[in-house]
Amino acid sequence: MSDKKTGNPFLDQNFAEAFDFKKYAEQFQVPGVDSDQLVETYRKNIEAVTQANRVVFEGAQAVAQRQGEVMRQAMEEAMQAMQQTDASGSPDQQVAKQSEIAKKAFEAGLKNARELAEMSAKSNTEALEMINKRMAESFDELREAIQSVMKQSQAMGSSTDRSSSKK
Repeated sequence: MSDKKTGNPFLDQNFAEAFDFKKYAEQFQVPGVDSDQLVETYRKNIEAVTQANRVVFEGAQAVAQRQGEVMRQAMEEAMQAMQQTDASGSPDQQVAKQSEIAKKAFEAGLKNARELAEMSAKSNTEALEMINKRMAESFDELREAIQSVMKQSQAMGSSTDRSSSKK
């Protein structure tokens, strides 16, 4: 996990340290279940969610910053356009010039909206991929844990069968 601070107190804390799952898992000992493995899985899950949240948060910050830049740029262009439209020229020329300015502003707005949407989609996709990867790993860990418990119970069952048949 990154040690990079965001300034957001909810993203900057280590949730795995805030809630000691190992302490609770040890209270509920289940035969055949490795509590250390369970705690490690929990820690990895929390770390993945925290990292995904950080990616989304940083993406939202980047989008907001870019929106500010777009707004500033649009205002500057609007001011320049107003200065370019002077009262000289025929009404047809003024309308043509204003139409051209409006067309450019509209095209710039579409381009900027597309860029902002792509920025947002990129960070959301990255966060979702992190969560999906961790989910797949978590299911693999669960499958391995179940297989381990099954092997242990089969081994205990066969040793119990042998000891009872000797009597």
